[in-house]
Amino acid sequence: MLDFLSPQKEPMSKVDTAWLRMETPHNLMMITGLLFLDQLPDYDQFVHVLERNFLKFRRFRQKAVQTAAGAFWEDDPYFDIKAHVRRIGLPGKADYAELQDLVSHLASSPLDKTKPLWQFHIIENYDRGPVVVARIHHCYADGIALIQVLLAMTSANREKSLALDPDRHEKEKHQKLGVLKQIINPAQKQFNQSLKLIAKASELGLKLVQDPSLLEKGVHEAVEITEELVNALTLSDDPKTLLKQPLGVRKRVAWSHSLDLDVVKALARAAGATVNDVLISSLAGSIRNYLILHGEDPGRIRIRATVPVNLRPLHHARELGNHFGLVFLELPIDEANPLRRLKLVHEEMNRLKSSRQALVSLGLLSLLGMAPAKIQNLLLEQFSQKASAVLTNVPGPQVPLYLAGCGIRKVMFWVPQNGSIGVGLSILSYNNKVEFGLIADKNLIPKPQEVIDYFPKEFEALELAILMQPWEGEINETHLEWLEESLDASPE
Repeated sequence: MLDFLSPQKEPMSKVDTAWLRMETPHNLMMITGLLFLDQLPDYDQFVHVLERNFLKFRRFRQKAVQTAAGAFWEDDPYFDIKAHVRRIGLPGKADYAELQDLVSHLASSPLDKTKPLWQFHIIENYDRGPVVVARIHHCYADGIALIQVLLAMTSANREKSLALDPDRHEKEKHQKLGVLKQIINPAQKQFNQSLKLIAKASELGLKLVQDPSLLEKGVHEAVEITEELVNALTLSDDPKTLLKQPLGVRKRVAWSHSLDLDVVKALARAAGATVNDVLISSLAGSIRNYLILHGEDPGRIRIRATVPVNLRPLHHARELGNHFGLVFLELPIDEANPLRRLKLVHEEMNRLKSSRQALVSLGLLSLLGMAPAKIQNLLLEQFSQKASAVLTNVPGPQVPLYLAGCGIRKVMFWVPQNGSIGVGLSILSYNNKVEFGLIADKNLIPKPQEVIDYFPKEFEALELAILMQPWEGEINETHLEWLEESLDASPE
């Protein structure tokens, strides 16, 4: 009885605390995702799978508690999983518009703070098949961690997905997917350096107050970190466009038809760019066209998006929490030519790869988690004025997965925005398809489908521009391979 009355508590990390405290009525710090299934899951079976595999992450049984002294995790003594798993139906035609309205409503509705901050909604009557809407507060995990959670809940085999054993499932680890190793290894070295560099920068700040001449003596990496922080703080504010207006409290969501990942890769190879470059370039073109549609001239302006950069070390691969920094990515919405826009995006991405912005922001988030709420809000507002959107690109598993005996046909998600940013852009790859989603404050983009509809058109325009491009020298095997793949590929 004593244990029941005194639930176990543990301190929350400073970075996770920062995400918990960022929530406002204008911007809920909640990740909203969709799983499109090939058949309706049995409710009891679905709950059973969550109990065995989702709740093996103990954090999901805990509440996030804020006090004047800080934040901590506390076991919920009244935890009932059925309070977190709901069955609902769509009204009317139960079509895309009805699903869009429901997800928009859920994305605008706060989670119950008296319980662990997550919910699953099973939509049983969508006209294109059942859908599961997942809502999880950002303080619990970042996108890379949630992909790991998805893998823990699923199997590459339909029958095995009905009776996953957490201990035996550990041995499977979805080794064929190679997701975590592929994502985490490139960032591992950078993360290992980050804590040292941030510590040096903090120490340096104190020393510089006492002895400014240290700047002339060359303190190398710590100075670079300090310079990145200064650069971020002194960036100009983003221009006042339709995307940069006062926020309301309602969100609208939309998502696109899938793109074939092989076609995107072929296009990137032919252009000498990356998959990210191609997708972000098409996204910038979509925003450009939307602004023109609504009477704005983007010909002389560029906007920025904050982009999460994974800094999760390999030994944290199976842990929840947030292990990422943020960089400011300039989107060339002023450029009408799709090839020149791709070149600009490619150059910008290369510049950011050598930047230490992500390390700076990770350290800053940790500091914000310790600072008084007023200081956090002030700095957060200052940073959010420098961008018009949040852009997330998460690589997911590239084989079909099954959840509670149901095949997952498509996965989509939307990221939360912070401060005065009211637009969230999401790119996710799953099972050799690329998905694009948009969430926006209703005051900024009342009909986000208008932006979404431009995305495949911009991709096709870039594809055509490269096909029409005169090759320098002889056409090589890469060009021929790409041409063959492009001509054979059929859009979904």
